[in-house]
Amino acid sequence: MTTDTDLGLLVGVAAEDWAEDAEYFEYSRAANPVGSGHTPKLPIELFPSTLYEGGESRVVPLDLSSVLGGTRGPATSPALLASFVKILAGDEIGTESVATSDLFFVLSGSGSSVTSAGRLEWGPGDLFVVPSGGAMVHTATDDTVLYWVNDAPLLRYLGVVPSEARFRGTRFSGARLADELAAIAADPHAEDRNRLSVLMATAPQTQTLTVTHVLWAMYGLLPAGAVQRPHRHQSVALDLVVDCPPGCYTLLGRSLDERGDIERPIRVDWEPGAAFVTPPGLWHAHVNESGTDAHILPIQDAGLHTYLRSLDIRFAPPAP
Repeated sequence: MTTDTDLGLLVGVAAEDWAEDAEYFEYSRAANPVGSGHTPKLPIELFPSTLYEGGESRVVPLDLSSVLGGTRGPATSPALLASFVKILAGDEIGTESVATSDLFFVLSGSGSSVTSAGRLEWGPGDLFVVPSGGAMVHTATDDTVLYWVNDAPLLRYLGVVPSEARFRGTRFSGARLADELAAIAADPHAEDRNRLSVLMATAPQTQTLTVTHVLWAMYGLLPAGAVQRPHRHQSVALDLVVDCPPGCYTLLGRSLDERGDIERPIRVDWEPGAAFVTPPGLWHAHVNESGTDAHILPIQDAGLHTYLRSLDIRFAPPAP
């Protein structure tokens, strides 16, 4: 005979109806909380290089939590936090996160990092990812600026902590990225492609083909005189302008006209070493009106979106 005690039930505890927090909405009033304003929209935001120029070694979070609301801490998008890490030559600085994925791009300088995955030396243009967050110490040989992105806001929202590593610590060398990009740009069909870029992936991401199971990273070329056709996706892009001359910019908007160009676009002018936010669902196109090539590094939460089958990436038709 089975008793309540055998089933692990509490005997003699008064029953509750659990109705205190129950709320009910008519469908049309709650089906689109972003459209109604209950969930704030993610803004188009530019973070200039002046945020880290001069002064002492420091971490500069690109924090939009006051706009987003409900993030329980610093956040650049609902799922990701980007920061600049400035380290003067000879200094060391610590970073720490509760995240599944930490990504660092060496915008300038050289040095080393001690992480849970081990010790790594890095130089200009290198990109490396570290699993499972935790405390890290970064030491600069030369004056250094790192671009750091992690998924700590996503974990805070879910109320979870990393339980296991889903990839190994991995470095993508700046020299190899430059070589791969040069080969792509030299292909006879390069001009037919929506973007000229290298996508980075770690070996375990056999389904998503992304740099981690959450993060997506691209090293892109915007050639002199180029007008790249629009595309859109449901992931958020935290774009780092690696280098650019005056005359480079991004156009963003919600719809395309009959020619496949963005209607009523908002223009974001590029600045070397600056970062900007491309919100989800917006058509965006990169333009270089100068005579010199430029480079951009978007970091997205597209690893997660690809796994969820919600990325919904779309491309404008070729120019008529």
